[in-house]
Amino acid sequence: MVQELLVAVVAALCFGALYLAAGARVVKQYEQGVLFRLGRVTGDVRTPGFNLVIPFVDRLYKVNLQIVTMPVPAQEGITRDNVTVRVDAVVYFRVVDAVSALVKVEDYKFAVSQMAQTSLRSIIGKSDLDDLLSNREKLNQGLELMIDSPAVGWGVQVDRVEIKDVSLPDTMKRSMARQAEADRERRARIINADAELQASRKLAEAAQQMADTPSALQLRLLQTIVAVAAEKNSTLVLPFPVELLRFLERSGRQQSGPNGDAPARITGSTLRAGPPPG
Repeated sequence: MVQELLVAVVAALCFGALYLAAGARVVKQYEQGVLFRLGRVTGDVRTPGFNLVIPFVDRLYKVNLQIVTMPVPAQEGITRDNVTVRVDAVVYFRVVDAVSALVKVEDYKFAVSQMAQTSLRSIIGKSDLDDLLSNREKLNQGLELMIDSPAVGWGVQVDRVEIKDVSLPDTMKRSMARQAEADRERRARIINADAELQASRKLAEAAQQMADTPSALQLRLLQTIVAVAAEKNSTLVLPFPVELLRFLERSGRQQSGPNGDAPARITGSTLRAGPPPG
């Protein structure tokens, strides 16, 4: 009798251990557990740690609450200014309501992926090419709003949407390269013309100053000769200005007396010595 009682106790303990092992569930720190009892959601979500369920009656589904990084496949579309482009993006989202993510949508990841693709195609059709290339922050905000609006009902929150790359046709790339080159050439010509204008104004002021003071022209000529003479292996071809010759002619007339030597006379741009004309 005692032996049979011991066997029954041992059998009950084994059955209890098996029952406990079958009903034991462990929820990780980054997860939440949703308990279905006979097909219906029962109680609150199960927190991380050790949880017990009724075997063969309860079923515990674990939902990951980590941020999911989902790449959006490249979508081809025509922009508002009739340019064919291919745009891909990436979506960052996470589950904030585990019950809604399991009950209200069959596969929330697939649903977010399809919504992101359709929203990306819609953004391409509403935007210009310049916006896709230079104003991505505004487009990212528009994409995030378009995806997050229906995702809220699925228990999903979209944290961020980023456009990764915009692929252009080769013909468009060559056209943009030619346009950029032409714009750079235009700016270079404008800068060069402005420099020429400023230089011409300064030269005009210098010429006016030298015209008022003829000796300044002679000093400038001597400075040029000194600067060039520093190079001993160079040959200097120096034009002789007429103004300098006239200055020398006037100096010679002032220095010559009644019985002195004949002063120099200028004919055209040639200096020659001889008596003054009768």
